[in-house]
Amino acid sequence: MAKLDLVRAEMVAAMKSGDKERKNALSMLLSALKNATIDKREDLTDEESDVVIRKEIRQTQETLDTTPADRTELLEQCRLRISVYEEFVPKMMEADAINGVIDGVLAELGIDTVTGKDKGRIMKALMPKVKGKADGKLVNELVAKRMQG
Repeated sequence: MAKLDLVRAEMVAAMKSGDKERKNALSMLLSALKNATIDKREDLTDEESDVVIRKEIRQTQETLDTTPADRTELLEQCRLRISVYEEFVPKMMEADAINGVIDGVLAELGIDTVTGKDKGRIMKALMPKVKGKADGKLVNELVAKRMQG
């Protein structure tokens, strides 16, 4: 089942159960997925849907981070939306799993000690393996730690 259909089915279920906040969050997500489908002019793959959903999570997180603490209603709304959106994307890789992939790439490239010169080669080999599965910022930090240690 395509993510678009899955989100639509969940939205219908939320409407039937009377969960207005969940229905609103799903409605916004459905709208973002539909817009991406229209822009592409064909159905989205699961990977493309994940990218759209992660973008929505990131934008909602930015709203959450910049909202004043006294706006509790808006803060709660953002937290709920993020938790609903996260149901539809695969869990991001943890640092341990990413380090395992980094070890594999270092072995592939035959690199024992990571230097600044190697970082570009490492990232070029590493990113296709973790794209969409891990936070790029975290991957970059973990590779940078290898250079220091």
